[in-house]
Amino acid sequence: MTLVGCDPATTDPKPAAPANSEPTTPAPSLTPSEKEEKPAESKAVLNFVGMGLQSAQDKAQAEGFYLLSSHDSAGRDRLQALDRNWKVCSQSVKEGKTVSTDTELDFGAVKLEETCPAADAQPPEAAGGKMPNLVGKSVKAARSALDPGTSITTTDEAEGRMVLMESNWRVCTQSPAPGVVLNGQPVELTAVKYEESCP
Repeated sequence: MTLVGCDPATTDPKPAAPANSEPTTPAPSLTPSEKEEKPAESKAVLNFVGMGLQSAQDKAQAEGFYLLSSHDSAGRDRLQALDRNWKVCSQSVKEGKTVSTDTELDFGAVKLEETCPAADAQPPEAAGGKMPNLVGKSVKAARSALDPGTSITTTDEAEGRMVLMESNWRVCTQSPAPGVVLNGQPVELTAVKYEESCP
């Protein structure tokens, strides 16, 4: 019996190409101008007022508008966590106006069981470093209007309850008074739930 050995040095690591194959050519690289995306098209904005927020967003996306946002029309600074529970009261771009589809559309909304305000409630603002008028605003909106480092104490004006979900509470009284210059002093608020009246 005879053993035949293979010499690894004589083995070709590359398989031979088929006789009739053509050499492959690398794909041409795109120039910078070819890589650029197509410009956004322009479209007339539809009327979304009265629609459910989720339906309005779906319809806007179907029309090619993908930059979408929403806010609380009632000025309570609530988040629209479940869009199906909200309805559209206002839109940032008027119906019929032709704009680029990369324009942001912002929807003002309230919860389904609520009535849309005649105009979006404006959040309070500490203009000129002075205490804004917070009475009637949600405790959450009041907190957002002040410097983040401000110490705020909120007390239930009616029953001594804990003020937990601040967007559900309305400010009854405030200290300091509106117009007082803010120098980092603590702020004290009293509040009741929105369905209640201030004493």
